Amino acid sequence: MQYKLTTPVTQADLAPLRAGDTVLLSGTVYTARDAAHKRMMERLDKGEPLPFPLEGAAVYYVGPTPERPGQVIGSAGPTTSGRMDAYSPRLLDLGLSIMIGKGARNQAVKDAVVRNGAVYLAALGGAGALMAESVKSLEIICWEDLGCEAVRKLEVENFPLTVILDPQGGDLYQSGPAAYLAQASR
Repeated sequence: MQYKLTTPVTQADLAPLRAGDTVLLSGTVYTARDAAHKRMMERLDKGEPLPFPLEGAAVYYVGPTPERPGQVIGSAGPTTSGRMDAYSPRLLDLGLSIMIGKGARNQAVKDAVVRNGAVYLAALGGAGALMAESVKSLEIICWEDLGCEAVRKLEVENFPLTVILDPQGGDLYQSGPAAYLAQASR
């Protein structure tokens, strides 16, 4: 199935999603990679607010390249999500609803996705220029010193994504190969 979602989202918005579904995401998406996640944890540990609201939010693990004249953003392909696994359960427990990246996630993240009715969506790896076409505006909101890893607020329209981890515990990285092997053995 294909779904159209607009951020911020609710658990009810995400409940119908299943691993393997496609999503066209619109609205606000924040960017944050490893260095930004580390700084977010430091803020939380000090009792300080995060630079953006987590409730119903989407975070894209990306470090975009500089934009060319006339572009909103440069190439914006996903980075490996596993580098955020240590931070993700805490952010999900605080209200983060959508994580976007590429690659498998650990069991703690999978458990937090189910516990919070959240999702993990995959962006097309190797297709950063295609992903950038969905970005309509960009604003650096904090930690400009991190360069491409600064936290950005993106406004996206029909950002093409695939559901990897769903709120019911489905994992496309497990069910996809299993379905293929079952079909191949017939």
